[in-house]
Amino acid sequence: MDHVSHIDLTKAMTVSSLVRSMNAVGVLGAGRLGRAATIVSKMFEDPECFTYLSMSGPMVPGGLRNIISYLVNEGYIDIIITSGANIVHDLIEAYGGAHYRVPQGQNDSVLREAGMGRIADLYVQEKDFETFEKRIYDFLDSLSESERMTLSPSEFLQMLGKTIEDEHSIIRQATLKGVPVFAPGLMDSMLGFHLYTYSTTTKLTLDFVKDLRILGQLVTESKKTGAIMLGGGLTKHFTMGSTILRGGLDLAVQVTLDRPEGGSLGGAPLEEGVSWQKMQTEAVFESVIGDATIIFPLLIIAALER
Repeated sequence: MDHVSHIDLTKAMTVSSLVRSMNAVGVLGAGRLGRAATIVSKMFEDPECFTYLSMSGPMVPGGLRNIISYLVNEGYIDIIITSGANIVHDLIEAYGGAHYRVPQGQNDSVLREAGMGRIADLYVQEKDFETFEKRIYDFLDSLSESERMTLSPSEFLQMLGKTIEDEHSIIRQATLKGVPVFAPGLMDSMLGFHLYTYSTTTKLTLDFVKDLRILGQLVTESKKTGAIMLGGGLTKHFTMGSTILRGGLDLAVQVTLDRPEGGSLGGAPLEEGVSWQKMQTEAVFESVIGDATIIFPLLIIAALER
């Protein structure tokens, strides 16, 4: 029988060596993180693996923006499935805005009066959303009537990425590298709200069914699929569900704080996906329970250093 190998600090002085030591521990959260890093490394090393990154929750405001854009730029990610909110917050920074830490002792009424919206212990200034709104309207005005009536959401984001100059922007890097960005819940965001308000005066329609056709072709042409899923909900389901077209994912890692008892997909163990043909019967996968803003950087550094 394999025994638990205790972490030796004299040999675990870098992120990569620490995660390798966790893999040797082999049990509980340390073991899960170590095995997950090994799986991510396999995705990155295999040129035939079509690798998803899905993300829900405040991944961009939470400090992961540069890591994600780096992975796209370096060719490690082939497709992004994201909430509309992460697109919004990427664009907020691309248009000159920022995310700030909430000062201790500030309450929400004070933040509201000061024109600040809070996400946990960070906030965004209302004026940055005003800039975002203006830039989105300017972009929509630049589109032809035909484009405004025929684009899918991923095509819309690809064209939007061509107008962004910020090199750390996820949307910009995705456009430059030909990485499609799918946002099945795009309308449930401030970008979606601005698309609605714009449509009240100008003809505008995004074809969400067209996006499924685009995604379906990508999946069916892939020899192998892998996914790094940050958070659950719609983005996790859209990622796993799309791979039904080829019998499910071959490699998968999820990082989640959701629990399984309620029966939601967000907290569901990945092995449940085998019964739905969202995971191959011989798939290699691991779930890591925790905050993605902590775990994702550790996973990526360890995987890349291997």
